[in-house]
Amino acid sequence: MSVSAVALKAMSLPEFGEPTVMPLVPRATHEARIAALVARGSRAGFDAFVVYGDREHAANVAYLSGYDPRFEETLLVVVPGREPKLLVGNEGWGYAEICDGPYKRVLYQTFSLPAQPRDRSDALPDILAGCGLKAGQKIGAIGWKPFGAGDAGFGETALDLPSFIADTLRALAGDKGAVLNAADLLMNPADGLRAINEADQLAAFEFAATFSSQGLRNVLKSIEPGMSELQAARLMGINGLPLCCHPMLSAGRRASYGLPSPRLDIIKRGDPITMAYGIQGSLNARAGFLAESAADLPPAIRDYVEKLVAPYFSAVVDWYETVGIGVAGGDLWKVVHDRIGDPFFGVTLNPGHLVHIDEWMHSPVFSGSQVKLQSGMALQVDIIPATGTDYFTTNIEDGIALADEALREEIAALYPEAWHRIEARRAFMVDVLGIRLKSEVLPFSNIPAFLPPYWLSRNTAMAVERR
Repeated sequence: MSVSAVALKAMSLPEFGEPTVMPLVPRATHEARIAALVARGSRAGFDAFVVYGDREHAANVAYLSGYDPRFEETLLVVVPGREPKLLVGNEGWGYAEICDGPYKRVLYQTFSLPAQPRDRSDALPDILAGCGLKAGQKIGAIGWKPFGAGDAGFGETALDLPSFIADTLRALAGDKGAVLNAADLLMNPADGLRAINEADQLAAFEFAATFSSQGLRNVLKSIEPGMSELQAARLMGINGLPLCCHPMLSAGRRASYGLPSPRLDIIKRGDPITMAYGIQGSLNARAGFLAESAADLPPAIRDYVEKLVAPYFSAVVDWYETVGIGVAGGDLWKVVHDRIGDPFFGVTLNPGHLVHIDEWMHSPVFSGSQVKLQSGMALQVDIIPATGTDYFTTNIEDGIALADEALREEIAALYPEAWHRIEARRAFMVDVLGIRLKSEVLPFSNIPAFLPPYWLSRNTAMAVERR
């Protein structure tokens, strides 16, 4: 890498704007996705699929059907040659109609909340048999987690479905059939169907990321000492779009844990602080100190920028300048660990992963990974140093997409407003921050690689200085 140095720089973060057009994935795309699953499943020897979802694990069923369960569980049953069936409870019945997916609704009231009526639906074995499941079939069960080589003791028969569903499926398949975990068909980072996104889906992710990143930008712009964490979190302007995780904001002692939700704790000048906001299709996070300069920090860590933030930002720059179509995930892992692999930085999780309706779908970024990044992938810059020291942490988490020329032209033609934001973000990253992006890298964040270590110095952030 040719980064000569990184340093704090006074800058003006442009206004990239918020969407006035909401991209939607059409029903025809969901039909094509189900057809692709059937075709791929046939090659793998599957006779049918059962896709499970609930509020926390909605992504796979939503990807295929457009239905994201709210209060209840759901099952999407896909049998070649038959209309897909979507099993829903009492409250999902009406909502599934408005979602207008390529399925026929089936009422299964056991999916309803406790004590709600159970008097109008058949037993689960009868419903599934009516959907076309039967003895001797190889049934692909898709929950939300594929099990890999590192999951000791678990193989393809390990299911992450509730036991009352898994037991029923196994009984239906019988001794001559099998119920196998088929989540990899959707989620494998190399060739899973969800790893590669259509233009409409990427535009929907950009839509989500614009709002979540703008929420953090609002906090950085207006947070003040003396606010409570809840007051600061209100600045995010959470607008009701479905979340992919709980909003996070914490300061002081709790901040080093990263995940806490805000409380009424008062944020003081000099406090460490972290925040994250994730909408389905995006997550953005930042961390630093509620300070104006190093003078607001304890004397022992006044070299915070030199010791932690500068090498971290250099690693982020290397990540951005390396990522691209055809790059192996292991190469991204290496450029980060070449910079901040020292145990002090505490980078243990994957420095980057695929983002989808769920915040972390899977990751091609790990040591030695030969998984090649492809056009259509949506990725999240997600490099988390957990120092475990008074230096706390620093953090950039933002979403990008990779798009070849044809996909870029399609996005620009279908979604000119989003494309204008993408081009403006690229210009800021290149011209102001000094990060040299490949043409296929499309930033989705309204704070693209913007890293202010001191949140009260609002127009000062890290940038590259080159020879």
